Amino acid sequence: MNIFGIGLPEMAVIFTIALLVFGPKKLPEIGRSMGKAIRGFQDASRDFESEFTREAKQLEEAVATSSKPETEKLAAATPKEDSTNI
Repeated sequence: MNIFGIGLPEMAVIFTIALLVFGPKKLPEIGRSMGKAIRGFQDASRDFESEFTREAKQLEEAVATSSKPETEKLAAATPKEDSTNI
């Protein structure tokens, strides 16, 4: 079991030190608050990612619509080759 690059022996040592420092009554409360903080961070990260992808799509659409008339103008401005002159 490897979470955040920390193996089972390291997690046991961290848990033991936390138990000694905070005591058995305070440890569940600390675990709950850390869980809520991690959940909040995940939600914020998910929101940021969705906002970023939405803005990227809007930017791609804006670039596609602004470059489309230019290619049509270029196609209309270039003379077509006549196969009879060859």
